[in-house]
Amino acid sequence: MNPDPSDPGDDSAAELPAEVPFETRSAAVTASLHGLRLDKALVAIAPEFSRSHLQHLIAAGHVSLDGAAADSASQRVRAGQRIELALVPTDESRAYTPQPMVLAVLYEDEHLLVIDKPAGLVVHPAPGNWSGTLLNGLLARHAAAASLPRAGIVHRLDKDTSGVMMVGKSLPAVTALVRDIGARDVHRRYLALAHGATSSVTFTVEAPVGRDAQVRVRMAVVAVGAGGRAARTDVQRLGLSAGAEGGRGAVSALSCTLHTGRTHQIRVHLASLGHPLVADALYGGRPALGMQRQALHAVELRLAHPVTRAALAFECPPPPDFAAAWLQVTGAAA
Repeated sequence: MNPDPSDPGDDSAAELPAEVPFETRSAAVTASLHGLRLDKALVAIAPEFSRSHLQHLIAAGHVSLDGAAADSASQRVRAGQRIELALVPTDESRAYTPQPMVLAVLYEDEHLLVIDKPAGLVVHPAPGNWSGTLLNGLLARHAAAASLPRAGIVHRLDKDTSGVMMVGKSLPAVTALVRDIGARDVHRRYLALAHGATSSVTFTVEAPVGRDAQVRVRMAVVAVGAGGRAARTDVQRLGLSAGAEGGRGAVSALSCTLHTGRTHQIRVHLASLGHPLVADALYGGRPALGMQRQALHAVELRLAHPVTRAALAFECPPPPDFAAAWLQVTGAAA
């Protein structure tokens, strides 16, 4: 699943790793550039960079005029002024930089890594999150990751989804895991807290999922002919908030088993039935039960080892915020 494009990072000079090299250019404003906006003048000095990136460098304090930091991209330059420009690498160009991080490892051998992903960790670099991702951590963890597609990431959890997740550490493992996921031989179960009382205790949602035509950061139920891809989620209600049968304040505690792994699948399927996840603002959820992030946790993973084919099973208890909310609804630990 794709990470949410939110919480842009700080790309100020102070945040640049010391080992990241960058070029500094200095040039005098010529008569032909006199009166131009600063960002347009910079295009003449550094034509290989996009204007939007040059604007970003101005905003980050990497551009000066006659020794003073530039105020804005729109300020006008004068002939004879000296422009100093630090060509700091683009965010995207630094996306595949190794960054050591502590991971909660559930299982590891030379072919497979299984972790407990915390809420808040982006899995793969994307606009707004070009660094500090799980991919960066994998590149720092083992040398082989640099030669693997997506550093061995074969499936994703959304940024604010917690729980068990697998990563391939060798090319044979990555190939086998992708094949097994495609063949639906990998069992993935999630716990979710959703607004409202579901009409049935046990039900299946089979509805294709595709990009929302109106809001591009969202997914939606979309016909296959219009770009949707087949998606199936099996749902079982394990609890319902006391005294809230059918009421607006009801919260259903759900176990959701994926048969496919479309982007935001569980979130989209439940929201399409009028049951958005608690605190999932993107799909209409509201904070409740102390949850400030979408109430979704990957609790169980079962698969055949990608190389030995031995049966493996992992269960991952939810973190404190989810566990406390779940207890309020069900009266029992998750």
